[in-house]
Amino acid sequence: MTRQMLTGNGAAAWGARLAEVDYLPAFPITPQTEIIETIANWIDQGEMDCRMVTMESEHSMITAAGAAAATGVRVFTATSSQGLLYASEMIYTVAGWRVPLVLVNVSRGLSSPITLEPDHNDVLAMRDCGFLQFHCSTCQEVLDHMLLAYRLSEHEKLRLPVIVNLDGFYLSFTREPVEIPSQAMVDRFLPPFDAENIRFRAGEPLSEGVAVLGGPTYSYFRYEAHLASLQALAVYDDLAREFQIIFGRKYRLIEEYRSANAEIVFVMMGSFATKAKEAVDQLRAAGEKVGLVRPRLFRPLPVEALYRALAGKKGVAVVDQNLSMGKGGVLHTELASALYGRPDAPPVLASFIGGLGGRDIAPEEFYEMVAVVRQSIIKGELPPPRLLYTEKELREVRKLQTMARTMHRGRGAKS
Repeated sequence: MTRQMLTGNGAAAWGARLAEVDYLPAFPITPQTEIIETIANWIDQGEMDCRMVTMESEHSMITAAGAAAATGVRVFTATSSQGLLYASEMIYTVAGWRVPLVLVNVSRGLSSPITLEPDHNDVLAMRDCGFLQFHCSTCQEVLDHMLLAYRLSEHEKLRLPVIVNLDGFYLSFTREPVEIPSQAMVDRFLPPFDAENIRFRAGEPLSEGVAVLGGPTYSYFRYEAHLASLQALAVYDDLAREFQIIFGRKYRLIEEYRSANAEIVFVMMGSFATKAKEAVDQLRAAGEKVGLVRPRLFRPLPVEALYRALAGKKGVAVVDQNLSMGKGGVLHTELASALYGRPDAPPVLASFIGGLGGRDIAPEEFYEMVAVVRQSIIKGELPPPRLLYTEKELREVRKLQTMARTMHRGRGAKS
C-alpha cells in the first residue's frame, strides 16, 4: 500500500485501474476529463491493459458500455452534467438490461444559466433510472467506493449498474492524501468478473431483440429491478465489513459524525459535508449539541439507517445542494418520506438550499441554520424552505442587472 496526493479525479482513475477494467468507452466533458486523460496515459505507457475508445457522444458511450458489459467484460466510464443528461435515454435502457458496470459522475450544475461549478441536480436527475448511487465526500472515499461499486454491481443478487458521484472542482481537482492499496490486496476483495450469466459470448453468435411488452409483463421486470436494488442495502453492509478486514477502513450506509447525543443534526451529501463537520466542531466548542448524518448510498435510500440515526433528535437541518423546481430540495423530500408516518414524533425537519452552482457555504451560515431550527423547535412549527444567500450577493446581482439594462438602453439609443 502506498500513500499519494491525489485529486478526486485521480482517485477515480486509480479505482478503475485497480479494478482492472477491460473496456472504457469515453467522451470528454469538464470537469470529468482528467479521469479519462489519466487512464489514457496509463494505457499508452503500458501500465494498464484496457481497451479505450473515444465515442462521438455520451449517448453512444453509455450504449457501448452497456453492450460490452453484456458480453462479460468489466466496464468503466465517466461523465458530468449535460453529458449525463445527454446519455439519460441509454442510462435508463442499460439499467433495464441488468448489466454490471460503473459510471463516475463528476457533478456540475446544469444549464441554464451555464456553470462549470458543482451541484447535485445532474446526478439526482438520474435517481429513478435504476442505477445504484454512491455519493463521496473525500478522495479516499472515491477510490474505495470504486472497488465497492464493482463488487456491488457484479453481485449475483443485484447485477445492476452503479453511479459513483463526486463533486466537480471541490473534490475532482482537490488533492488529498489517499491510500492506494496494492493490486494483491484488491484482488482479494475484487476477483475477476464472474460472467456465468452473461447473454453474449465471443464465437457464439446470438441475436436478441427486446419485445414490446404489455403492462403485466413490463410491471414484473421493473419491479424485479426495484427489489434487486433494495438488496443493495444488506449486500453493501456485508461488503463493507469485508472491505474493512482487508483494507482497514470502515464504511457504513451512512456516516454519523458527533451525532450520538446531538439535539440538532445536519443532513447532507457530498464533499460539502466536510464543511459541516468543521462547523459541528466549532458549534460543539460553543456548547451546542449538534452533529452530522451523511448518506453514502442514495439509491437505494437507506431508510431504516437514517431513521435510527435521527431517532430522538429535536431538529434536522437538511442542506440540499440541488433544487427541484416547484418543490424544493430533493434530499429534504426523501428524508421526510423516511421519517414521517412513524409511531414516534419526527424531529422538526428544516429545508435549506445551498451550494447551487458551486456557491460556498460559509461557517456562519451553518450557525444560522442551527438558530433557525432551534426557533422552529420552540414554536413547534416547520420553517419554510430557505435559500442560503447573503444580502451582499444579492446586491452584486442587482448591480449586474443594472449594468445590463444600462448597456441595453445605450445600444437602443445608438440604433
